[in-house]
Amino acid sequence: MTNAAGSPPRPAASHAGTAGSAELAAAVIAGDRRAVARAISVVEREAPESAALIGALFPRTGRAQVVGLTGAPGVGKSTLANRLTAVWRSAGRTVGVLAIDPTSPFSGGAILGDRIRMQDHVSDDGVFVRSMATRGQLGGLARATYDALVVLDAAGCEVVLIETVGVGQAEVDIARTADVSLVVTVPGGGDDVQAIKAGIMEIADVFVVNKADREGADRVVADIKGMLALRDARPDAPQPEVVRTSAATGEGIEELAAEVARFVADRGHGGERARSRARARLEAIVAERVAAAISASGSIDAIVDAVASRALDPYAAAERLMRHVAKQSGC
Repeated sequence: MTNAAGSPPRPAASHAGTAGSAELAAAVIAGDRRAVARAISVVEREAPESAALIGALFPRTGRAQVVGLTGAPGVGKSTLANRLTAVWRSAGRTVGVLAIDPTSPFSGGAILGDRIRMQDHVSDDGVFVRSMATRGQLGGLARATYDALVVLDAAGCEVVLIETVGVGQAEVDIARTADVSLVVTVPGGGDDVQAIKAGIMEIADVFVVNKADREGADRVVADIKGMLALRDARPDAPQPEVVRTSAATGEGIEELAAEVARFVADRGHGGERARSRARARLEAIVAERVAAAISASGSIDAIVDAVASRALDPYAAAERLMRHVAKQSGC
């Protein structure tokens, strides 16, 4: 039986597993790249020891600047990620990259091909690149993205860049994960109505008009600024900057990196953004554990049958399940 998010509930870690997690965590904190890779694999497969591992690493986190990169497929996110990484490395900063790739609904596999575009950094010990499959998770991120972020932060990455799947206007989970969210668009990606649609365009801290050497870039910039003017009636409200880039040539990348640094320094790191991220993660864990408890109780099938037969409405059924979980947990 799986939980509501589509993956099996995590069993409790054994004493031996906890001890192994402590050793792995120590190696991660020491910056051992193989340990970092193993730790991300542990949290990706939701192994029994993953909770203990995150518990050991979490006190050593909170220092990394988390940059989210999102936008429709084909706008050049991976090339931008590659270029931004080069800028950060030239400044001597260590960088972790989490590239999220879609999982096939038919085969269950994922190409994990974004690392191909990061070949410039393959021999650089100051860059750690990991591709992650969504495994059916909606919102543009993988289920284990947050925990993988914890691993990279604890390992000493000063910047962690998360490149989302690129599925469209509902891909907004990155706003609950990153210190600064970059929304990338390109000329020729749609008419001006596209720029004011709800969803992904509303989460941007910085807009990036990539491939700005193409015809129509001025119109895209004007459309975005027009949308921003309509979105907030307060004239003193801070508005996202719009940065032009051409990732293929490197044009505008330095300016984009500078804007990211400015935003994070002013508003992005810590404070309310960190609190919002903590709340979202806590809510997700609680929902996962409640779903797991319901599945483990064995009571859900009878209630599902009652709903299917119209003997019980869904709200009453949910209330009954919650009472059952509360009783089982002694609340």
